[in-house]
Parts: sequence; C-alpha cells; structure tokens
Amino acid sequence: MMLENNNQRGYPAKYYRVKDDLVICELCPHRCHLTRGERGRCRARKNQGGELFSLNYGEVSSLALDPIEKKPLYHFYPGSETLSLGTWGCNLACDFCQNWRISQGDPPVREYQPGKIIDLCWEAGSEIISFTYSEPLVWYEFVRETAELARKEGYKTVLVSNGFVNQRPLEELIPFISACNIDLKSFQDDFYQRLCQGRAGPVKQNLRRINDSGVHLEVTSLLVTGENSSPEDIRELADFLARLNPDIPLHLSRYRPAYKSKRPATDLRAMEEANEIASSYLNYVYLGNIVGPGGRDTSCPECGSLVIKRRGFSGRSRLEQGRCPECGQEIAGKF
Repeated sequence: MMLENNNQRGYPAKYYRVKDDLVICELCPHRCHLTRGERGRCRARKNQGGELFSLNYGEVSSLALDPIEKKPLYHFYPGSETLSLGTWGCNLACDFCQNWRISQGDPPVREYQPGKIIDLCWEAGSEIISFTYSEPLVWYEFVRETAELARKEGYKTVLVSNGFVNQRPLEELIPFISACNIDLKSFQDDFYQRLCQGRAGPVKQNLRRINDSGVHLEVTSLLVTGENSSPEDIRELADFLARLNPDIPLHLSRYRPAYKSKRPATDLRAMEEANEIASSYLNYVYLGNIVGPGGRDTSCPECGSLVIKRRGFSGRSRLEQGRCPECGQEIAGKF
C-alpha cells in the first residue's frame, strides 16, 4: 500500500467498511486495510477522510477499435469489432506483466463519462464495448455504470479480467456483462503468491460462478517458462476447466520476457505439447502470441472438420447457423 497527500480527488467507491480509524476495502480478496491518505495495492482506491474513493473513475489510458478476436474471444461473434478501453492500476503484481506500463505505471489519460463511451461505440459502428488492457475490476464503479447503460441501450459488453474479485461485486456486475475472458494464470496458489502477489482460489471460484451464470466465458493462460508450462500444470488446468464445461475455449498464450521477468520465451515445442494435452480434455484450445499457421483455427469437436479458419485477428467461417456444415454439430458460442 502507499501513502500520499489528501488532495487527490476521487469518486465515491463501493464495497468497503469502516473499523476504528481504518477503511477496509472489500472489492477484492486483498481486503486492504487503509489508514487515512493510504491507497490500496491496486493504487486506484484510497481512504480519503475515512471514506473510500476510486481514483481512476472515467480515466481512460487506452481506447481503440479492435477485432473481438484480439481480446481474445474466438467464440463470441467472431469477425466483429469492439470498442476497447482501459484505465490504469491492477490488484495483482505479476512480475511478467505484458501491460505493465498501464497496470503498474502512471500513463497519460483522458476523462470520459459513461454516456460518452456509448456515443463513441455508436460512432464507431460497433455493438460491443470491451473493458480490457489493464484490470477493469479495479475500475469497478466506472465499468459497472458504463456496462449498465450499455445494456439499456442494447450494446453487448465484454470483461477481460484476472478474475480476482470478491463474490458480491462480481454478482452485482454479472447482469450487465455479455462475455468474459478470464486470465487463469496457474492452477497453483504458490504461483500466484510468488509471481503475482495473489491467490488462485478466488479466481477458480469466480470461474465457476461465471460459467454457471450463462455469461459467455473463455479463459486465457500465459505459459511462463519453468513456472506453469509443464505437462502436469497443463493437465491440472485443463481438467479443472473441463469439469466446469468442456466447451470453454482455452487460449494458451506464449510468454515473452516483459516487465521484471527475464525468463526465456516459452519454447514452441512446449506450446505444441500443451495444446495436445489440453485438447484431450477440452473441445476448443488455441495458441496465442505465436506467428504461423494453425493454433487459432476452430474445428468441429464431433467430426474434426475445419469450421473457422483464422489468420491473425481475422477469420473465415464455414458455420451454418452456428453448426458444422459437415455433420451438423452445434459449435459452442455466440455466432
């Protein structure tokens, strides 16, 4: 946690309680105990005068029109474009973070109100708004209000998140979210504690809840060399997801050195082996951060026919009303 002067403005935050002279944030499992003028681990929530405030409400550090496949979401209206936006801050501190300049840094920002985001989406001709880039759950109030307004106006919403959030905030956000890509960094608590300053248990619990809610769910796991890329690691991860739903698309992403991590990039053979192992449990497994053919295509789990061929972030679909044109098998997702 960090101390700073009391003159930084903020937006009234949700999910906290006051005990003696402390504000206890209850947005995420850290449950930071904050003295006056102190910010939480995420850097985005602060005790100001005995109340909790969000410091990044409406502060947009990144804004772009992206292919939906870039989130990555391969089974949620493939070929669509989404207005993507993010802020700064994160409630984890992964030493291999690929977006550390905005998650751990202080990037320049522009201020927007929720209504303006809806206007920008309409102007861009998109029907989907994605909260992404940094961790959207530490931007909770802005995400909640924007997503609720978007739902009223007929737009779809996407949450790209680490999933490290408490049950009540998640439950109250779910009704306004159309799809999620949750980053399950490892099946092991030890990995989360050593490399991310978090815990695996809350993320796994939230994956169960999201899957049960009917929100479209896909999962990403960055395979970090020597840490979570062994065959045993992949089996545990894939088996856990398969027990939830074997139709959950899993994106195995190749790690490259970033932020504080100097580990070598994930070996391509290890990525291919991980793909084979995970595919023995799950119907849809993809490889990310890899240049070259294969690894991104969707095949029918029943007959093996290629139904979506992808190159980069674009693709050509052979689906007929969401079904395989060869055997008629329904392909899981929103098409």
